[in-house]
Amino acid sequence: MSDRPDLVIRGGTIADGTGAPMFESDVAVIDGKISAVDKVLASGREELDARGFLVTPGFVDVHTHYDAQATWASRLTPSSCNGVTTLLMGNCGVGFAPVRPEHHDMLISLMEGVEDIPEVVMREGLPWDWASFPDYLDALSRRSYDVDIGTQVPHAALRVFVMGERGARREDATPDDCEAMARLAAEGLRAGAFGFSTSRLLQHRTAEGEPIPSYGAAEAELAAIVDAARQVGHGWLQWVGDYGTQIDEEFGLLTRLARRSGLPVTLTLLQKNSFPDQWRDLLARIEAANAEGLKVTGQVRGRPTSTLMGFELSENPFLGCPSWQELAPLNLAGRLNILRDPSFRARILSEPGGTPAQQKRLRDWDWLFQFDDVPDYEPEPETSIGAMARRHKKDPAGLAYDMMLQNDGKGILYHPMTNYTNGDMSAVFEMLGHPNTLIGLGDGGAHVGIMCDATDMAHTLTHWTRDRRRGPKRQVEDMVRRLTFANAEAMGLRDRGLIQVGMQADINIIDYDGLKLRRPEVVYDLPAGGKRILQQSDGFKATILKGEPVWRDGQPTDALPGRLLRAGS
Repeated sequence: MSDRPDLVIRGGTIADGTGAPMFESDVAVIDGKISAVDKVLASGREELDARGFLVTPGFVDVHTHYDAQATWASRLTPSSCNGVTTLLMGNCGVGFAPVRPEHHDMLISLMEGVEDIPEVVMREGLPWDWASFPDYLDALSRRSYDVDIGTQVPHAALRVFVMGERGARREDATPDDCEAMARLAAEGLRAGAFGFSTSRLLQHRTAEGEPIPSYGAAEAELAAIVDAARQVGHGWLQWVGDYGTQIDEEFGLLTRLARRSGLPVTLTLLQKNSFPDQWRDLLARIEAANAEGLKVTGQVRGRPTSTLMGFELSENPFLGCPSWQELAPLNLAGRLNILRDPSFRARILSEPGGTPAQQKRLRDWDWLFQFDDVPDYEPEPETSIGAMARRHKKDPAGLAYDMMLQNDGKGILYHPMTNYTNGDMSAVFEMLGHPNTLIGLGDGGAHVGIMCDATDMAHTLTHWTRDRRRGPKRQVEDMVRRLTFANAEAMGLRDRGLIQVGMQADINIIDYDGLKLRRPEVVYDLPAGGKRILQQSDGFKATILKGEPVWRDGQPTDALPGRLLRAGS
């Protein structure tokens, strides 16, 4: 084997993933691993000039939903084009394995309802060349990607596989059902799943509006599954829960399962408007659980959970108006021909905005903001459509209409739904500084017509260390640690997340001063011509996976070194 490096990155400012102070150094790579972090005298077969640029490990995203996209696509955008080199899917208890042929439609309905992936896209794109969970992993292992991927065993799929319609209707599992689900969960973990995921969130519903099959599952069912996971000896329990007035019961159940399994538990942690201070209560309970010897983390998002609205997107404030039904079947060009007609504008503005639920979701004017070319995820409350309408004595619906007509009908409205109760992200600042939190919840691959929070990882670096105007910031070194090594370690991956000798050469070269998120855009690149929101960033000079650049200056290369990761191997 030659000692000549395959790649040398010259003179970058390195945030190595440990949280230690940054330093300048070269980085050499041989056979996909970092061979030197020092002055490198030898010339590399390929050299990248990183002088003046920030060099970090590749980002590790522990909460995505590329379960469908990974079966037909090699580039897992928008995660991979925003610095992510490793991702974990199979979250929130939904996925596509194990599965019986007669249940394909049921799992599609689940993913459509919970994660807002259009039914026609999945029906056209999913090859269904698997039945068991190991079969699904084998199918993924035959593909190549621009990231490394791992997945988890989803509770809803287990329920439907074992119980059929009974599981979908959320009937209680029998002892035999529990035994079968436990056996299948263990089979998936032994085959390489990184954990078991479940959702107890009422908001998670099928396309028909029914609660997810795992909602309200009895403790005996969950206990059987975690007992089986304990016997396998690796993985975590990923948990999405409704707390509210049931926080004692729900968190009590979670901690009993954590004690029973001895495995880590990671749970969704957000500031919700309905219980604006409950996140603090949950963090205190997490602290107490860890003081007891358990390993519990709260998954947090570096910005609000947000939906995007526009005339080209899946939602806008006029969806509930009768006149919108004329436009719904049309493409954007056809819609614009009508939307620009003053008489149509007057007509639709005179109509009611739909049901009370629709109006609450789509017309909360004080929580709707215009997105500019440089998106602002922490806008001042006085810049909301409601505040602007009051200031200028205008109709907020008319303002929203005109904003969405801008940019050739591609104007976008921003609706922060969590982490913004106080009109800022002060809660997020505290969450990001807590030792028992992980950065996740970006939902890459999901909610394709209404959000693009997969870019949160790139945004976390820019907003919290450089751009924030409305409060304190965080250190670059700590945010890089959280985006890289902290998440890799939580997944049980010991070979990445650090720029150190011997680690996998997953590396970002970033023009830190120039790093910025672009305005989201709609692309029609899903199966059956399905649309999705795509958002890229300017400033990623190169994203390197296993020593091979997979993205350069916002453009993909031909390299696809990414593969399926199997836990425990």
